[in-house]
Amino acid sequence: MPHTEQADRPDRLTVEDHVVEGVRVVTLRGEIDHDVQDKLSKALLGEEGPVPARIVADLTGVTFMDSSGLNVFVAAYQQARDADGWVRIAGAQPSVLRVLHMTGVDELITCHPSAEQALTA
Repeated sequence: MPHTEQADRPDRLTVEDHVVEGVRVVTLRGEIDHDVQDKLSKALLGEEGPVPARIVADLTGVTFMDSSGLNVFVAAYQQARDADGWVRIAGAQPSVLRVLHMTGVDELITCHPSAEQALTA
């Protein structure tokens, strides 16, 4: 059964996650900025206990991301790398892809058109 968490404001950020063959798939919807940075950190880095070393972040429903989100993704990448794992981004909209590309984050974290493609890459 997937875990779902709703932000205080429904238009901000929602997080759903589930595990597919040992890969944690985190589906995000809304906007990623400073106001939801802690929520994103908890979703990708975990609150307690071990987090799977392999994570697919499905950004299909993310309409905006600023540097706060980029910082969390880089931290997740570093955590996964230290555990001999990886983080992959799936379904990012053009505006989010542009931010990932302009900052070079897409060189650390591979981007895929869909979660299914990220899972099988």
